[in-house]
Amino acid sequence: MQKVHKHRYYRYQKSGIVCFNAESTIKSCIESVKSQNYTDIEYIIIDGGSTDKTINIINNYAHYVNHFVSEPDLGIYDAMNKGIKLATGDIVGMLNADDYFTDNSVLSHIADAFRKYNADIIYGDLDYINEKGAVVRKWRSGQISRRKLEFGWMPPHPTFYCRRNLFDQFGLYRLDYGTAADYELMTRYLYVNKLTTFYLKKIIIKMKLGGKSNKSITARVKRMFFDLKAMRNNGIRLPFIALIVKPIRKITQYF
Repeated sequence: MQKVHKHRYYRYQKSGIVCFNAESTIKSCIESVKSQNYTDIEYIIIDGGSTDKTINIINNYAHYVNHFVSEPDLGIYDAMNKGIKLATGDIVGMLNADDYFTDNSVLSHIADAFRKYNADIIYGDLDYINEKGAVVRKWRSGQISRRKLEFGWMPPHPTFYCRRNLFDQFGLYRLDYGTAADYELMTRYLYVNKLTTFYLKKIIIKMKLGGKSNKSITARVKRMFFDLKAMRNNGIRLPFIALIVKPIRKITQYF
């Protein structure tokens, strides 16, 4: 049963994931959550056992964080699953340690959209930034369609918010899909199970350019292998074509 809080507000899980040796970015990440004008937030931070000053910085916000776990894990999606299992609110979203909200009204807009449109999932837009904070890539999601999904489309994962009970019904992140576990879960939810969505036409997240799946040629090849596995196992009709189109559609994000 869905848990509804006072004034029909939705309670959120926001998680800095994975906070592993993220001393240079974790403060801005936490501050962007702390500054939200929507206050009914359940804030869960999962740290992979940092050895730098990350934990000290997090401890400075102990009065604001509902749950803090610091221990070795099996990677970013294992950490996300840990956070989801701890969450007690209605809506779950992920915020990585290198990312932050674009302004203090993001969660208010998301909560309003869930109330108004009664969707299972809400997603939005994202900007990639460089070390100086300048926008270098713009990910504008657009409206979802089944045809888009069949050609490798996906919304930016950091903007992906869904009802917590969906994880009980349709499963968590699958660790056997490696760095494509987010793509696999979204394909499973959106394409296979056809869950209802609403596109919030708003830049929600600023995300640092880079990432584990893009750090080397080897990592990119592995990502493609896992993407193909996700496509085939979730019934994408022409997986090899979708695999080719998926990265090509990202080129426009640089212009």
